[in-house]
Amino acid sequence: MASILLADDSEEFAGIIGASLQKMGHEVVVAYNGLEALEATQRQAFDLMILDTVMPKMDGIELYRRLRAEPATATVPILLLLTKGQPGNAIKGFKVGADGYLTKPFTFQDLALHVKAFLRRFEAASSEEKALVKVGSLSLDARTFEVNAGGKIALLTPVEFEVLRFLMAHAGEIISNDRLLKEVWRYPPGAGSPGLVRMYIRKLRLKIETSPSSPVYIKTVRRRGYILSPVMRLL
Repeated sequence: MASILLADDSEEFAGIIGASLQKMGHEVVVAYNGLEALEATQRQAFDLMILDTVMPKMDGIELYRRLRAEPATATVPILLLLTKGQPGNAIKGFKVGADGYLTKPFTFQDLALHVKAFLRRFEAASSEEKALVKVGSLSLDARTFEVNAGGKIALLTPVEFEVLRFLMAHAGEIISNDRLLKEVWRYPPGAGSPGLVRMYIRKLRLKIETSPSSPVYIKTVRRRGYILSPVMRLL
């Protein structure tokens, strides 16, 4: 059973979704605006947070930024709910580093699949037998979600962690956008946006590269994907 925070200003929508998540066996705390959601995270810990982007007092994008800035919630997976017809929200979600998103209206089956995939993914990360993964001067700690790139240390969000861990596990291989969407985000073939991958690669480079515009660790192979530099030796 997971503890889930659901933040949405529609009482009807939140009630239906919250009840459905409870039927799946999860504990659900509902907040009806961004400020209530932020206060809820200060009272208890959550395994997953589902945030609507359009809410009073504090919207989901600002709430996401606040949560990522706090050590207690910096690595908790967050799913953003977007409103159809507002494509700008998706771009904003990418820019702040959203772990994933769903666009309203969606079926509960879609939400359930995302919730299961999120929880499976991050439970696997936290129970990883080999907590420290190394590739040359790059090391990744599964216990703290910290990356050390030749002395440059940064805290990763859950999806940043998963993307980098996958690339490190396949060091020297060219990894396509489609493969990352399938293996990291658990999207079925043909689903998901390559823009989501590009945004996360960009954010990772900002955190681990000395010069993000001239990357040493994560290199782009034109029209094929990305490669964790083959000169980095897997330890």
